[in-house]
Amino acid sequence: MRLSRFFLPIQKENPKEAEIVSHRLMLRAGMMRQEAAGIYAWLPLGFRVLKKIEQIVREEQDRAGALELLMPTLQLADLWRESGRYDAYGPEMLRISDRHKRELLYGPTNEEMITEIFRAYVKSYKSLPLNLYHIQWKFRDEQRPRFGVMRGREFLMKDAYSFDIDEAAARRSYNRMFVAYLRTFARMGLKAIPMRAETGPIGGDLSHEFIVLAETGESGVYCDSDVLNLPIPGDDVDYDGDLTGIIKQWTSVYAATEDVHDAARFEREVPADKKVHTRGIEVGQIFYFGTKYSDAMKALVAGPDGADVPIHGGSYGVGVSRLVGAIIEACHDDAGIKWPEAVAPFKAVILNLKQGSDDTDAAAKSCMENCRPRASMCSMTTPTSAPARNSRPPT
Repeated sequence: MRLSRFFLPIQKENPKEAEIVSHRLMLRAGMMRQEAAGIYAWLPLGFRVLKKIEQIVREEQDRAGALELLMPTLQLADLWRESGRYDAYGPEMLRISDRHKRELLYGPTNEEMITEIFRAYVKSYKSLPLNLYHIQWKFRDEQRPRFGVMRGREFLMKDAYSFDIDEAAARRSYNRMFVAYLRTFARMGLKAIPMRAETGPIGGDLSHEFIVLAETGESGVYCDSDVLNLPIPGDDVDYDGDLTGIIKQWTSVYAATEDVHDAARFEREVPADKKVHTRGIEVGQIFYFGTKYSDAMKALVAGPDGADVPIHGGSYGVGVSRLVGAIIEACHDDAGIKWPEAVAPFKAVILNLKQGSDDTDAAAKSCMENCRPRASMCSMTTPTSAPARNSRPPT
C-alpha cells in the first residue's frame, strides 16, 4: 500500500473538543471522524486497528469453546417486556417505532434476544453447556458522550451468553470466560486486571470488570500491586479442565472498583507499600446472573430426571471499539501512539529517502512487493506528521 493511495486525513493541531490523549491522537492521525455526539465514522487507518482487535477477541472466544452467530441491531420491545427490563432500563435505551407502529429498540445488549433464540431450539440438558457470542454494534444514549470512543453512544461490542443446567456448571462457564479475557487483553499488549464489580442493569450477584489502569479512566479502583505481576495463562490452557486454580490466583489478591470497594478489608489485607488507588478503563465485564432471564422468559430444558428446569446464564462483554482508545491511553508517549505489534495498523513502513533515484525507487518498490503476500502489512511512504509508531507489547 502506497501512502499516496491511502486515505489518511491527518490534522496538525489538537482538536478543541478532544479532552484525553486517545481522542486527540485518533482524530489527529486520521483514524476516525465524528459524525454526531458520540458517533464516529471509522476511517481506513482506525478501521484496520479495529478489525485486528476484533479478530483477537474472536480467536480467544473460539479457543474457549464459544460459538459465533450474528444477531440484529434492532430488537422487539416485547422481548424486553418479558424480562421486565424495557421500562427499567431508562433513557439510555433508544426506542423507536416502525411504519406499522411496532415498538422496537436499538439493542444496548442482547440477553433477551439470545434467550429467545435458545428457548426456541434447546429442550434438553444434553445440549448443554452452550456459549453463543456475536460481535455487533450497540447503542446507548449517553447523556454526556465524551472522550471519543471511550464513552461514545454507538460502539462495537463482543457479547457472549452461556447456558448451563445448574449453578456449578454455570460457574465453570464463567471461569472459562475469565481466563479467555486474561489472554485476550494480554495479546493486545494490555495488563487488564479483573476486579469485583457491580452487576448493574444486567443483574445477578457475581461480576468482574477487566480494568486497564489509567489516570483518564472513568472508574476509581483499589488493588494490591501484586496483581500487576500475576502470570497470564498460556496457549496450552485446558478450557475443559479445572480452571479454579487460575481463578483463585487472580481473585485472592485484592482488586475492586470503587462501587464495591471494602475499605476495611483493603486496610487489613494490603500492605501499605502495595496499596494502589488510581483510576482505570473498563475494557470488559463478565456476569453470572443465574435464572434471572430463564425464569422470566421461560427458557427451560428437561433435566436428567425429565423435569423441566430453568437454565443458569451468564453474559460476557468486551468493548471492541473502546479498546482502540484504551490501548492508546496505555501505549503512547509525547511523540504519539506506540502500537503493540499485534494491533498495529501496519507491521512495517518502507521509507524511500531518495525519491527519483532509479536504484532506491526500485529497491523500495521491490520491498513493498515482497510484503504483499503478508496481507498488506507494509506501507511505502515518506515521513509524515501522523503520530503513530509500533512497539512490542509490554511485559
